[in-house]
Amino acid sequence: MSEHSLDGVGVLVTRPRQQAGELVEAIEARGGTAIVFPVIEILPRNEADVQQDLDALNDAAITVFVSRNAVEHGLAYADGRIAAIGPTTAEAIEQGGAHVDICPASGFDSEHLLMEAGFDDVAGKTIRIIRGNDGREHLANALSERGASVEYLSTYERRRPDYTAQELASLEQRWRAGEVSVAVVMSVQSLENLGDLLPDWCRQQLPLTRLVTPAARVLKEALRQYPGCPAILAAGPRNSDIVDAIAQ
Repeated sequence: MSEHSLDGVGVLVTRPRQQAGELVEAIEARGGTAIVFPVIEILPRNEADVQQDLDALNDAAITVFVSRNAVEHGLAYADGRIAAIGPTTAEAIEQGGAHVDICPASGFDSEHLLMEAGFDDVAGKTIRIIRGNDGREHLANALSERGASVEYLSTYERRRPDYTAQELASLEQRWRAGEVSVAVVMSVQSLENLGDLLPDWCRQQLPLTRLVTPAARVLKEALRQYPGCPAILAAGPRNSDIVDAIAQ
C-alpha cells in the first residue's frame, strides 16, 4: 500500500453516513481532511413488509447479495448457496457468520460475478437477489437468459437526503476556501445525487475537482457528464484502495 501523505488534501466523502466512518479514519490517518457529505441515505424496510414479500417467493438455490447494505439488512433472508458481488460484500457476509460460496475472483460488479462457475448451470433454478428498492437489472437479465428464475427481495431503501440552506452554505464556504480537493463517489446514483444536491457554485466546480471511484461505470458516467474531468479509478472498493487512489 502506498504511504504518500494526504497533508493538505480535503476529501468530500459522499458515502451514506453510517458507512463513512472507516473511510474517514483512513483518510485522516494519512493526514487528510475528510468532509462528510452523504448523498444517499440507507433506511431499512419494515420487517413485516419484507417478511410478507419473502413469503411470496420460492425457495432459492442461490441468494445474491449486491452490497454491504444488502448484507446488513438482508442476511437473515438468505436461502441456498450465497453469492457476493465483491470482496467487501463477502467480508460483510463472513462477519455476519455466513459462508460465501460464490464471489468474483477479481472485480466487484455483476459482470465479474457472472463469470464465476457457480452461475454456469442455473437453468431451472430460482435465484434470489437481495437489494434496495431499485438497482441495475443487468444481473437479473443475464441470469434469466441462462434459464434461471430470478426473484428480488428488497430489504432497504436508498433515498437522497435533504440539506438545509445553512448546511449547503457551509459546504460552499469550505469549498471556496480550497478545502475540497477530491470527491469520492461510489456509484452512478451517488454521482447523480451529488450533482443534484450541490449548490450552484460547487456544481460548477465539480468538473474541475478530482473524482475518485472504484467503479468503471462511475468513471465512464463522470467523463460523459463532465468531459475532461480529472477522474481516477481506484484499484478496488476497500478503504485502502480509495485512499491510495486519492494519494496518487
